[in-house]
Amino acid sequence: MRSPAIRTSTKRRRALLACGLGAVLVAVGACSTTDPGSGSPTGDGGTLERIKADKKINVGFANERPYAYRENGQLVGEDPAIHGYIFDQIGGVTLEPHLFEFGSLIQALNSKRVDVVTAGMFITPERCEQAAFSNPVYVATTSLLVRRGNPKGLTDYASVANGDARLAVMNGAVEVDQAKGSGVPDDRLQIVADQQAGLDAVRSGRADAFALTSISLRALAASDDSIEVSEAFVPVVDGEEQLGAGAAVFRRSDTELREAFNEKLAELVQSPKWLELVEPYGFTEAERPDPELTAEQLCQG
Repeated sequence: MRSPAIRTSTKRRRALLACGLGAVLVAVGACSTTDPGSGSPTGDGGTLERIKADKKINVGFANERPYAYRENGQLVGEDPAIHGYIFDQIGGVTLEPHLFEFGSLIQALNSKRVDVVTAGMFITPERCEQAAFSNPVYVATTSLLVRRGNPKGLTDYASVANGDARLAVMNGAVEVDQAKGSGVPDDRLQIVADQQAGLDAVRSGRADAFALTSISLRALAASDDSIEVSEAFVPVVDGEEQLGAGAAVFRRSDTELREAFNEKLAELVQSPKWLELVEPYGFTEAERPDPELTAEQLCQG
């Protein structure tokens, strides 16, 4: 999912543990929209103590499958599964969801409307200037959503740049800069608000492809025979591979909260429980993050 490029080597994509199957649905209270949470002071270093006392944490999400979305009145997806498990381990804390557009999530975080972004957001140097990221929760490759039969034979950004294809990319997402860095001209980029808008652009013919993480597009195309997903690829910009790594996002002042999250995350990503939590949402061992890969490394670019 999102904003300027992440530079990381393919060696960090190694799968770790062979794990069992399972399915976890994170049940939380009814999702609100953009109403603030408890109104308690946040971002002053006391957020960890407050959420332990309240037994809840306000989380921002963007309704994107398979990362975080509403289903039957519950917040579900890869991020709620991971975050819900970790915050429960921290102190029996449950998730209180608040819906925002993806591009507004960090603003909502810093304005104290939520305490953490639970949206599968990629770690990038630019975002690291605005907020603090946990270590990676997952890694991801990129694909293109195209009409059935892939009439223009699109396989990656280069194939788009070298022809006349129009590419849909999501506002605020890493794919915008990756496409530009790969030579796709601005006049053939269509900026869309969300996943549904990207899907609609391809269906209607306004765009020839929609670029997003392979995991997202597989989920989006699962029940639509009119479209298909290209083979996964790792974008290369300026000679560097752009393998995305998604993480939880915190205010920069909430160091204690982020450290508590990272401590539990470190245990989780090396255990069978990680796959058990995320596999129902289409994630595999290929998306398990390397425990040696840190937010600090990715923030440096």
